[in-house]
Amino acid sequence: MAPDTNELQAINTSWQIAIQEILRMIIRDMYHAGGEVAFNTNIKRIEEAAVDSIYTDLRLRGTDEWTEVLVKERASNFVTTLLTSFTYDRA
Repeated sequence: MAPDTNELQAINTSWQIAIQEILRMIIRDMYHAGGEVAFNTNIKRIEEAAVDSIYTDLRLRGTDEWTEVLVKERASNFVTTLLTSFTYDRA
């Protein structure tokens, strides 16, 4: 029996929050020492590289073109939303 819509939404939201917090800690630690300009530059570079990788390297076996395009678009939007949520911590 397939999980209901609310359970799927809860799972998706949980994954998104978990990944966001892991990445926030990693990115903060990696780029904090270089200053705010370096931090922002690196975030933009990571975003552009991730979106490019999604569109050029992601292959979804057994799906039609429409599904693949939709998944790539959503994945790219998630990357942008996630990375633009990071701010430089001056503390």
